[in-house]
Amino acid sequence: MSDATSPAKATPAVAFCFLLNQLLDRERWARARLASFAGEALELRLAFLPPLRVQVGAEGRIEPGGPQPGALITLSGIIGSGPFADELRYLARHLRPDVEEELSRFLGDVAAQRIGDGMRAIARWPRDAAVRAGEALADYVVDERRMLVRRAELAQLATDIGRLGSALAALEQRIARLD
Repeated sequence: MSDATSPAKATPAVAFCFLLNQLLDRERWARARLASFAGEALELRLAFLPPLRVQVGAEGRIEPGGPQPGALITLSGIIGSGPFADELRYLARHLRPDVEEELSRFLGDVAAQRIGDGMRAIARWPRDAAVRAGEALADYVVDERRMLVRRAELAQLATDIGRLGSALAALEQRIARLD
């Protein structure tokens, strides 16, 4: 098929718009809320993906491209101020798509499940990496460098010092009786 007959090339932005519009077609209330923001753009910046710029089109549908974005969506949330960003935050809280269900319509159940698992793993990765790095640092500081002491070792030391103090007091009493 030539470029002249193809209305849109298959880009990540086109695919994103297609999937989001499928959801918006089922959730007409959300599309109606977006319709008043026709012409507004937003940019998605997600890990391992190039930035995607999309805009609100006629009737609240999402289209690829657009002007300077009025909001930025990252894994940490929606960045931006003004009514458009506020509306996106509202929709993010109230519009709950089932990504795997959406994908299964086009790719099948097994592929959708695997993609969903992969997306959840990518979302968990920064937290898991931070936990593992913290555990490795703690092991290094406690076991290898001996800069810190484990709580159980400290409790055992306190018990040993208490016994030593009792034994020392008993020894002092014995010495005092000998005098």
